[in-house]
Amino acid sequence: MIGLVLLTGLGGYMIYEGQSAGITVIEMDGAPSDIVFIADPHLKSGNLDFMSSVADEINALNASVVLIGGDFVTSDEDDLTYQNVWAEIDAPVYAVLGNHDYKAGVHGLNGPAKMLAMQDADLSVDGYDVSMLQDDPMIDLAYAANVTTALEGAGVHVMKNEYELLNLGGKELMLVGMDDGWAGRADPPEVPETDAFTIYMIHEPGARADWDADIILSGHLHGGQFSAPGLDLIKELGIIDLQGFCSGGETPAFITRGIGSSSMIEQDLRFDVPPEIVVINPSFPIDGADVVRA
Repeated sequence: MIGLVLLTGLGGYMIYEGQSAGITVIEMDGAPSDIVFIADPHLKSGNLDFMSSVADEINALNASVVLIGGDFVTSDEDDLTYQNVWAEIDAPVYAVLGNHDYKAGVHGLNGPAKMLAMQDADLSVDGYDVSMLQDDPMIDLAYAANVTTALEGAGVHVMKNEYELLNLGGKELMLVGMDDGWAGRADPPEVPETDAFTIYMIHEPGARADWDADIILSGHLHGGQFSAPGLDLIKELGIIDLQGFCSGGETPAFITRGIGSSSMIEQDLRFDVPPEIVVINPSFPIDGADVVRA
């Protein structure tokens, strides 16, 4: 009986934490102010109200631009009208697609197969090539096109291997949006030289190269979603980066814990890894935020 009570309580806490976002502030010299980054919303009926509250919180942060790092859906059964929630954001919204948006690596052993296939990828800047990951009959390009259409209908600028030079409060931002790596669609564009602060977005941190950027933003891993003894040690030893700044590469790279989860039930579940809203150079102090310096 005690065990059942504890299990029920733990489940309730994980549901509560799954809908309690924290804020991480990144302070970076030269970056425009009030850039907001989230990833992995995994929209479904059970978290739609939470995502609406996230949109309200982003508006309260007075975002200059909002970046979303992919995985807008949870499975191929999701109602794409849920993506209308992004129309509630007042700032311009730019996004890349993630593996769930292509149905890449989301069923059975397809995920581990993607990780194995990544070993054959060329992640050098000059020879970057993940095209071998396209050899997967489960990838659904038509579905990704439908996701893109739904997002664009909600005012989201979906970037697929392209760049855009933005002016944010008098400072220039060169934003480069990479298509999904696990779907084999990532193909870096030729980006003109500029003095602008440069951000690359790619969904999977393991599919990034050491691009000429001020920071690379990724999601995908949900920070592990459930904390467990030893995870911090694994990161400290450089075995795997689940969240925060990555240890490898010369270009700073940051992995967000994400804002949703890929739980196949209607509720998002997390334990000691709360959802995260990232703000680069906020123009005013944010109470309760974790602050890191790049």
